[in-house]
Amino acid sequence: MARRVEDPELAFRLARAIVSDIALYNPDKVEEGIKNDNIFDLLAEELQEGREHFAERVSETLENRDQLFDRAIVDVMIKQAGKIESSIW
Repeated sequence: MARRVEDPELAFRLARAIVSDIALYNPDKVEEGIKNDNIFDLLAEELQEGREHFAERVSETLENRDQLFDRAIVDVMIKQAGKIESSIW
């Protein structure tokens, strides 16, 4: 088995890359989810798959591992969607 990522900065970069791929392959869901404030419902399956992939690649001993993935979702998917009309902003 390959070594797992133990560096928090590398783990965060991995999380951002995974979330970027999800956003890249699901632009309609991202736009609709931002517009209707249900992005987590619309992308639940994709985000869960991404989270599982992240967990497989990152050491369980890394502090705040789950928060790194959540922060990547906000940084990559939510902040970059600021140009989309929505009642949430």
